Amino acid sequence: MSAEATNPATPGPITPAAQRRRGRPRIDLRRLGRAALLGPAARDRLPDAIGHVVEAHRAHHPDADLDPLRRAYVLAESSHRGQMRKSGEPYITHPLAVTLILAELGAETTTLTASLLHDTVEDTEVTLDQVRAEFGEEVRYLVDGVTKLEKVDYGAAAEPETFRKMLVATGSDVRVMSIKLADRLHNMRTLGVMRPEKQERIAKVTKDVLIPLAERLGVQALKTELEDLVFAILRPEEYAHTRELIVRNASRTDDPLAEIAEEVRGVLREAGLQAEVLIRPRHFVSVHRTSRKRGEMRGADFGRLLVLVNEDADCYGVLGELHTCLTPVVSEFKDFIAVPKFNLYQSLHTAVARPDGQVAEVLIRTHQMHKVAEAGVIALGNPYASPADEPTDGGGTRPADGERADPTRPGWLSRLLDWQEAAPDPDTFWSTLREDLAQDREITVFRPDGGTLGLPAGASCVDAAYAQYGEDAHACIGARVNGRLARLSTVLSDGDTVQLLMGQDPASEPSREWLEHAHTPVARIAITRWLAAHPAPATPSEAPAATRRPAAEGPAARPAAADVVVDRPGATVRLAGCCTPVPPDAITGFAVRGGVVTVHRVECAAVARMKSAQRAEVEVRWGDISECRVTLFAESFGRPHLLADLTEAIALEGVAIVSATVEPPSQQRVRHTYTLQLPDAAHLPALMRAMRNVPGVFDVTRAHHPSPTP
Repeated sequence: MSAEATNPATPGPITPAAQRRRGRPRIDLRRLGRAALLGPAARDRLPDAIGHVVEAHRAHHPDADLDPLRRAYVLAESSHRGQMRKSGEPYITHPLAVTLILAELGAETTTLTASLLHDTVEDTEVTLDQVRAEFGEEVRYLVDGVTKLEKVDYGAAAEPETFRKMLVATGSDVRVMSIKLADRLHNMRTLGVMRPEKQERIAKVTKDVLIPLAERLGVQALKTELEDLVFAILRPEEYAHTRELIVRNASRTDDPLAEIAEEVRGVLREAGLQAEVLIRPRHFVSVHRTSRKRGEMRGADFGRLLVLVNEDADCYGVLGELHTCLTPVVSEFKDFIAVPKFNLYQSLHTAVARPDGQVAEVLIRTHQMHKVAEAGVIALGNPYASPADEPTDGGGTRPADGERADPTRPGWLSRLLDWQEAAPDPDTFWSTLREDLAQDREITVFRPDGGTLGLPAGASCVDAAYAQYGEDAHACIGARVNGRLARLSTVLSDGDTVQLLMGQDPASEPSREWLEHAHTPVARIAITRWLAAHPAPATPSEAPAATRRPAAEGPAARPAAADVVVDRPGATVRLAGCCTPVPPDAITGFAVRGGVVTVHRVECAAVARMKSAQRAEVEVRWGDISECRVTLFAESFGRPHLLADLTEAIALEGVAIVSATVEPPSQQRVRHTYTLQLPDAAHLPALMRAMRNVPGVFDVTRAHHPSPTP
C-alpha cells in the first residue's frame, strides 16, 4: 500500500501502473505476520509474504531481478523470527511494510533489499560484514546508515548522534534517508500502542526533523501523511475539528470541485489537448491551514484539480486554455517548471473562479513531474549507475569513502554537512539541526563569476560570505549587492547578485556584531568559534556617572545616568559601558560595591552571566528626561573626506559629538567610534540611518562589548 493510500484525503501517485493497481485490496499486516511465521518458501519461488512488494516493484521496474529481494526476505525473516512488535504482530511485518511503502513510490531493487534488512544489524545477530558478503557494499552502506547507535554507548546523545550519522551517510547516498523516512512513517502509523508521553516525544522529533527532511528531499507522499499523523497526536482537538469538516463536506449532495473538473475537461477536449484531470483531495493539515486562512470552508476548498499531460509544452498549453476560457485568479499563478523548487518540485499553479464565487486551485504538470513531486529522490533510483551498468543482483560495489559524490545531493544538504563538522557537541548539533530545518524556503543568489549560492530565506551578506569562503570569510570587509555597495547585514533576495569584498590582511577578524546578522549555522558556528578563541579585552569599569567627564570638548552634557530612576535611596546609578543603554531600551540593574547600581540592557550578555551567578536584580526605569548619551561604531571603506562627511551627517541631525576616534585603516576598512549626546533618545534610529547613508559606510551599530561581571 502506498504511503498515501491509508489517507483518504490524499490520492496516491497517478500513473498508468497506479491505475491498474487501484483494485488491489488493502494489505492485512496480521495476515502477513501469519505468513511470515510459516518460514521461507522454497528457493525457486518467492515467499507469499512479499507478494505485494513484488507486485508494486514490478509495476515500476518490470524487468527487475527479484532474487535479491527473495534472499533478503529469507535472511530478515529467519533473523527476526520470534521477535514481536508491541502491537502484537511478528516483527517481520515492520520491514515488510517499510519496503512496501518504498516499492509503491518506485524505489529500485537495491533500496528495497536494504529496507528488508534495515533492522537486522540493530536487533538481531546479523552483522554488517555478513550483509556485505551476501548483498554487496551498496546494501551494507544503506543498512549501516539507518542503524541506530547504542544508548549504552552514547547515553542521552544516542538520538542526536544517530541522526548525525544518518545525515552524513545521506550525504553520500540519499537512499539512506529514504529508508529512514519510510521506517518512521510505518512506526507513526502504529504508534497507538505506545504510552501517550512516548507518542508525543516521537511525534515532536518527527515534526522538527523528519518532516522537514521529507520536504527537502521532495518526498511529498511521505511528508503529507507524516504531517497528518503528527497533527493527530500533538493537536488532537484541532485534528478532530478538521476531520469533522472533511466528513461534513463528504456528505454534501453537490460537489463544486467535480463540476469545475468536468468544465476543465470540456475546455481541454475542445482545444485538442490530451490531459488527465483528477481531483486531488487535501490532506488533514492542508485543510486545517486552508480553514485558518480563509475562514469558512467552501466545497472547492477541500481539494485541488490536478491536470496531467505528457510534455512540458503541454503544461503551458493547458494554462493558456484555462486562462482564456475560464476566469483566472491571477494572484495565484506560480511557475515552478521554469524555476523548480529546491526539492526538485516542478508544476504550474493557478486558480480559476466560478460565477458563484467558488475558486478551484489547479496544478498542471507532466506524469514524470508528478512522479518526482510524490516520490522526490526516491523516484531518481540509483544516483550512481546508468541503466546499462546498474547492478542487477543487489551486489554493487562502492568505492572508498570520498571517491564519489552523489549527483542528486542538494545544496542544503552540503551546507548541513559542512556545519555539523564544526558542532561536535551533541546538544549544539541537535538544537542547530532543528533550527536549520525550520527554515523552509531557499533562495538562490548569484556570484559575479556566474556561480550560485543556495541560502535559506532571510540570509544576509554575512551568510553568503561564509557559504562561499568558509572561515576565510573572517576577512570580509564589505559587499556589493546588484552592483551597489551594501552593508554585510543586508538581507538578500532570491536572484540577487552578490560580490563579496575580501581584505588581504591575515589578521582580519569578524566583527562581534556579525552574529546579529548571521542566520545560517555555518556562519554562526564559525563566528562563535572565532570569538571564543579570541576573547575581547575587558572594558575598564566606568566611573560613576556623576564623576565622568567628556573625553573631548563639546557642549555641556547632562550626566546620562540622571535619566534612570532606581528604587534604592542613596544609590549612585551607572550606565554599563558594555551595552550603553538608552531610552527606550528595556533595562535592568545590579548592585555592585560602594552602593552603585549598574544599569544594563536586558539582552546584554552580562545580564545572563549575573543571573546565572544568582545576583539579585534591582528594579530600574527610565525617568521623564529623554536626553541621553550613546556610543556608536561606524564601519566604512577608506576614502578621502569620509570623516568630514560623517561629522556633517551627525551635525545635521542636531546631535552633539562628545568624542570621536578613528582607528588606523586596515585593508580599506576603517572603524570609527563616536560618543554622542542626543537631545531625544527616540531620534537614535534616524541618526543611525543618516550615518549609514553616507557613501562608503557599510554598518553602524550600538556599542555592545563583553564586560566583567560587576
